[in-house]
Amino acid sequence: MAGGKFVFAGGDKLYVRGVTYGTFSAEMGRNAFPDHNMVAADFGAMAAHRINAIRTYVEPPRWVLDLAHDHGLRVLVGLPWEQHVAFLADRERARSIERRVREGVRACEGHPAILGYAIGNEIPASIVRWHGRRRIERFLERLYWAAKDEDPEGLVTYVNYPSTEYLQLPFADLICFNVFLEAEEDLEAYLSRLQNMAGDRPLLITELGLDSRRHGEEAQAAVIDWQIRTAFRAGCAGAFVFSWTDEWNRGGQPVDDWDFGLTTRRRSPKPALGAVKEAFAEVPFRGDVPWPRVSVVVCSHNGAATIGDCLAGVMELDYPDYEVIVVDDGSTDATFRVAQSFGARIVCIESQGLSAARNVGLTAATGEIVAYLDDDARPDPHWLRYVAATFLATPHAGVGGPNVAPPGERLLERCLAEAPGGPIHVLISDREAEHIPGCNMAFRKSALEAVDGFDRQFRIAGDDVDVCWRLRDQGCTLGFSPAAMVWHRRRPSIRAYLRQQSGYGNAEALLERKWPERYNRAGHLRWSGRVYGGRILRSKALRRWRIYYGTWGHGLFQSVYQRAPGTLSSLPLMPEWYLLLAVLAAASAYGVLFEPLFFGIPILGIPFTLMLFLVCAGVLVAQAVMSAWASLPSFSRSRAYRAGFLATMTLLYLLQPAARLGGRLRRGLTPWRLRGALGLAPPWPRRSTAWSEWWRSPAEWLGLLEAAIRSANAPVHRGGDYDRWDLEVRIGSLGSARVRMAVEEHGQGRQLVRFRVWPVWSHLSVALTAALAASFFLELKYDLAAGAVVAALIALLLVRAIREATGAIALLSQQILLVCSEELVEESAETGADVLPELADALKTRLGGHSAAGVDGAGAVSAQSLQGTKDSDDPAERTTGARS
Repeated sequence: MAGGKFVFAGGDKLYVRGVTYGTFSAEMGRNAFPDHNMVAADFGAMAAHRINAIRTYVEPPRWVLDLAHDHGLRVLVGLPWEQHVAFLADRERARSIERRVREGVRACEGHPAILGYAIGNEIPASIVRWHGRRRIERFLERLYWAAKDEDPEGLVTYVNYPSTEYLQLPFADLICFNVFLEAEEDLEAYLSRLQNMAGDRPLLITELGLDSRRHGEEAQAAVIDWQIRTAFRAGCAGAFVFSWTDEWNRGGQPVDDWDFGLTTRRRSPKPALGAVKEAFAEVPFRGDVPWPRVSVVVCSHNGAATIGDCLAGVMELDYPDYEVIVVDDGSTDATFRVAQSFGARIVCIESQGLSAARNVGLTAATGEIVAYLDDDARPDPHWLRYVAATFLATPHAGVGGPNVAPPGERLLERCLAEAPGGPIHVLISDREAEHIPGCNMAFRKSALEAVDGFDRQFRIAGDDVDVCWRLRDQGCTLGFSPAAMVWHRRRPSIRAYLRQQSGYGNAEALLERKWPERYNRAGHLRWSGRVYGGRILRSKALRRWRIYYGTWGHGLFQSVYQRAPGTLSSLPLMPEWYLLLAVLAAASAYGVLFEPLFFGIPILGIPFTLMLFLVCAGVLVAQAVMSAWASLPSFSRSRAYRAGFLATMTLLYLLQPAARLGGRLRRGLTPWRLRGALGLAPPWPRRSTAWSEWWRSPAEWLGLLEAAIRSANAPVHRGGDYDRWDLEVRIGSLGSARVRMAVEEHGQGRQLVRFRVWPVWSHLSVALTAALAASFFLELKYDLAAGAVVAALIALLLVRAIREATGAIALLSQQILLVCSEELVEESAETGADVLPELADALKTRLGGHSAAGVDGAGAVSAQSLQGTKDSDDPAERTTGARS
């Protein structure tokens, strides 16, 4: 069976250490296999060289399966059909293919040697492009269910290759790829890509190897050695070397110009066979790795129901040097007694929250790596090895891995495992993360101590996001190991799930207060990376994407390129959509009760706002149904089960944003929130200049200004590569202010720095104003009182937008003045030293102890005067001061 990222046999993890076997000449007999004695000799030699699986390209007869079982070999059975022709052009051919797949599976069904079935192998890119990827995907799913009908317990997969990697096959039990790359770095990078495409399913490399005819037998042995080690180091569930023997036939004809075998055609062993034996003996890692000491920290508050399973998994870890620390955060249940029964080191504290507990674990840790687990997560036995191996191979400060929900028996368990809002990774690349969730994260102890550990204000959630951002701000990186897997239990009931989502909403509000620049106007995180999850491949079906085929379809690596979802398409998924529904519901009720407003104008017999409410509610339900449809399971074709799953998932998609909204609102994360001090300034553009006697780069000027704005607790955003502005200050969702800077060089290190500040109105404010203005003119035709109400709403909206813009202008101008103030410059000039550090310290003092982060470099400022004027091109209206 497949479980998470690995394959299991009888409850034990099975690392697939395989070779391909065949294809052989049709003259050899039924189904093109050698005679009984030769097959027995081959299988005996395989077992002696630590090979435990073979891959065939045709269904083997039962006697071959019997011999494989006798030698401890498992068989991945290939089911051949004419995939190199346009097989979907003829309906009868397609039916014949399905019939033959059924017959092949039926012939092997129930045999203990069966590892799984491959319903296809490398459909050529030109054929996929000809039929279209959707038709190919549907046909492969049809074959998948045909195989499942004949052997429900068997693993079923399709063997893909880089030229058609874009095929989306969420139904497959395993992700299988043939990959022939002759550079170790290239293979390692591509395997990372494939792991993220696989999501929470096992990845098998079903062909790798090298041709000894062209490269030599010694080179073949060396390359296959690192190919195998790289595959398992990358977290693959197994690898098949192509092939056992040089004897290979294609289309019934022998292939004489390739020698990929580990043995010759006469079965004489090559050096590669010894290399395979040595590499397979050390799966998944070499035996001489200098493993660092690791401290596993489990923090728990009233987790007696789950911590036993967690610690049972921790005690079974396959790792030579680790300790277990349980931090009991004021539990009132049997948590202490359960942890004590496992012999763990227990630290008891009063209930202070998750972050405080994690800091206690950090202090108590003696390992150079501190790995954190939630008390409802059970690690894979090799979890620590994959984590530590990533630390040994990279300078990452932190490493995370997938958290996979255990397979549930009940419908509700499976639905909660797929429900939105669970702990996820955000990846910048295939191997580097922007965020790793707290249920499965590890850090270098020195890196955590350098940022003072976790922020204690995050008592329930959000601490992992905060610490990841702080580490990245210090120049550290975070790694992702797809095989460092833990089984993470989801909430046991819908009520518990909604309580969790409400807590996540609280954490979002706390994060927004601390990191306002990382949130957009609506109060949602702006990740720079992409979200990783088990159903990412399915969710792609809900969005448009394009395939890179290469010119004339000849691209070697044909991939999916997809735009991020736009704002409009994301709106129904946001918690604030419920606020819109509440406003429309209130407006509809007002229109029904009092009638005079535009809200009561009948359209098709329905008040306008009521119709708008129904439309928005319908969009919400439709989006929930589409998202639930994307999560439909591939393990059941029962209509009743799928209908129940769809209904339950739709309900969860409807309830989750509402629960999250409640948590956000309780902590003040509202669309009408204001951040930063609200000063007053005229709402028009202005320009300022500052004279500097000491040279400074433009980046240093802007970095100092950005740090000053952040210290004022206001969101500040940097302009992008295509923007004609440098910084933007947003204190609300309707209005903001931007600044553009230019530096004039006047020789001998002297500079004249110019700033231009102007207001900006958000698209939301413009859209709302336009909509209300249209309704105002319509109301004038029906009722002046109603028009007056709409006019009042317009006035309130405009006042709010202007207030936000003027407040942003005032704050931005104040910080420009602060950065370039004459007092700070004179303090620096009197010392005659490298001035920038002193300037940063002075800013820190003046700003009440806030850190002026982002200020670096060298230089000195002498801004003798700074004066703002109304934006004008007339030099007479701009003043500068200078003093030598």
